[in-house]
Amino acid sequence: MRLRDAVIRRPAVVALLLCNMLLAPGVTALWLNLPASGTKCVSEEIQPNVVVLADYAVVHEGPADGLPIISAKVTSPYGNTLHHKEHVTAGQFAFTTTEAGNYLACFWIDSGDKGVGASVSLDWKIGIAAKDWDSVAKKDKIEGVELELTKLEAAVQAIHANLLYLKSREAEMREVSERTNARVAWFSIMSLSVCIVVSMLQLWHLKGYFQKKKLI
Repeated sequence: MRLRDAVIRRPAVVALLLCNMLLAPGVTALWLNLPASGTKCVSEEIQPNVVVLADYAVVHEGPADGLPIISAKVTSPYGNTLHHKEHVTAGQFAFTTTEAGNYLACFWIDSGDKGVGASVSLDWKIGIAAKDWDSVAKKDKIEGVELELTKLEAAVQAIHANLLYLKSREAEMREVSERTNARVAWFSIMSLSVCIVVSMLQLWHLKGYFQKKKLI
């Protein structure tokens, strides 16, 4: 019976380990030390149609009444404001990306608390890491190995989509590089042609000048 239990449990352990390995890249936990004046920002390059969920909070070891007040702002690659809160000590933002590029989250201390710095913890989840798996399990009535396999399938699909996105970005960069190289080649040919024409005009002018002066 023990051997049979071990054989049955082994797939669950393997699925759990694989799922944790695949989910880990979508989770980012950061500790930001905000200066007394100025802004501290973090960015993440994300492809379109990806769910983003983040929680942030001021970390303070002193008394609760001395908790620093901060402001937070999240912008898209094209500068659209996705989240903006002022005079807070904690908050959360969630959105689905519509643009590919770097999404920027900035934090700063409000004007009333500029004397000292502050620390902010940021828990940033992207893609399947931001999915509420408890709700999925209750809705689909799955648990255990089946739930872990569902997570694993979602992680594989996310990785496949990310690879396709990277492939398309590589194709775009290659196309831009080829266009740039073609333009540089044409510019070099045009520059060389202009130099040759100018040299010929100079020789023609000098020849006419010397003939006019009867030097040749």
